[in-house]
Amino acid sequence: MMEKEEIFSKVLRAGRRTYFFDVRATKADDYYLTITESKKFTNDDGSFHYKKHKIYIYKEDFAEFKDILSEMTDYIISEKGDEVISERHQKDFKKEYVAPRVTEAELKTPESFTDVDFDDI
Repeated sequence: MMEKEEIFSKVLRAGRRTYFFDVRATKADDYYLTITESKKFTNDDGSFHYKKHKIYIYKEDFAEFKDILSEMTDYIISEKGDEVISERHQKDFKKEYVAPRVTEAELKTPESFTDVDFDDI
């Protein structure tokens, strides 16, 4: 499928990722939107390559797409705020240790006890 040149475009650069928003025309000269995510990867030899993922959004889906995107982004902001919480994005990020859950039954099994020889102390 040969794509025509963009009618209108915007670019969002976000670290290793770049998002391209392009308005394109169908064969019938109607418009649709493509969103392309391009992510830069570095090879072991220092060279790099890009991986691209593209979605197509047509006018008949705009209202629902916009509503769901808004709902999802609002949910994330209301639940977690707009501050980025990530090892990659915060130099002082400290991952919380969550101890594995131990059931009451596991606590009472002989395997849960360690033999200690006090002569070795």
